[in-house]
Amino acid sequence: MKHIIVLGAGMVGSAIAADMAEKHKVTIADLNQHILEKVKKKHSDLDILPLDVTDKKKLQDHIKPFDLVICAVPGFLGFQTLKSIIDAGKNVIDISFFSENALELDTLAKEKNITAIVDCGVAPGMDNIILGHYNEKLKLSHFECLVGGLPKIKKWPFCYKAPFSPIDVIEEYTRPARYVENDVEVVREPLTDCEYIEFEKVGTLESFNTDGLRSIIHTMPHIPNMKEKTLRYPGHVEYIKVLKESGFFSEEKIDLNGKTVTPLEFTSKILFNEWKLGEKEAELTVMRVTLKGENDQGQTEEIVYNLHDEYCEETGVSSMSRTTGYTATAAANLFLDGLFTEKGIFPPELVGKHEVCFQYFMKYLEERKVYYKKSSRLLT
Repeated sequence: MKHIIVLGAGMVGSAIAADMAEKHKVTIADLNQHILEKVKKKHSDLDILPLDVTDKKKLQDHIKPFDLVICAVPGFLGFQTLKSIIDAGKNVIDISFFSENALELDTLAKEKNITAIVDCGVAPGMDNIILGHYNEKLKLSHFECLVGGLPKIKKWPFCYKAPFSPIDVIEEYTRPARYVENDVEVVREPLTDCEYIEFEKVGTLESFNTDGLRSIIHTMPHIPNMKEKTLRYPGHVEYIKVLKESGFFSEEKIDLNGKTVTPLEFTSKILFNEWKLGEKEAELTVMRVTLKGENDQGQTEEIVYNLHDEYCEETGVSSMSRTTGYTATAAANLFLDGLFTEKGIFPPELVGKHEVCFQYFMKYLEERKVYYKKSSRLLT
């Protein structure tokens, strides 16, 4: 049995902690004492720890006794928190969605002789793992990931709920989107190139550009066409564009009755209640990963993985927490079982390239009833 610390007690972080506690001794840390007590009430076997991750010395002191750190903090805290963990010489699994390039910490991770598996959620995460696996089998020409978390009941106007901070969601809507087309890196505004796509059990969804490729732009530069798009119910994009164009996402401070505030802070506060996912609210995660490439026989193959996952009534865990969190716990247990021992920063595609690791992820998720259904066909 190992001692694990999970940083961040939100819906995903608490799901990670509960899953890891099946085999290990787990402490969950957060700045919010109320959230910690709520998690403890639901999972009495977890230890709780009030902790401000922005206090580098306290963070490094507290993580020192643990065998592994799992970082599930909000994106705006992610990079510096990850850097502090690595600097403390601790192995880490990270799911925080930050704008910085984690590969910049590779030299530090190697100097500290530690393993850091980053971006290890559903997307980025499992799509990268699938890509890494098939990059070893095919001469890939195309990679596309379509992914979204959605409420089962559509509530006007946004028809959206989130298991994490609205600021992290808004970040997807404001960060320039990068994709690769005909070997050229293209930068577009997010929320562009809207398409309507049909999904079994859900119906029509709209897809749009977001900055989801992240590490694979750097690790898979030989693939000429790569794109990631976010999925929402039809109409969502239009409402978000209205807010964005009206300045509600601006980070420039304004004076409001003698108080200084940014429109983004105000908007996030409003949207927190509008987008807050109820503890037992039914929701789902939809993802489709499509790869095309040439096999050993010179034929072009198309491989498609479809994920449709829903809130689990048996465990009371949201789908986004399951699909994101259990990918992270698969990586954690994979590492603790000694199946991946390389040192440095590793995006999931560099882990999934190993057959034993890919199969481990798939089996681990299937055991938790998270199913990626594969189909394939020859195009030539």
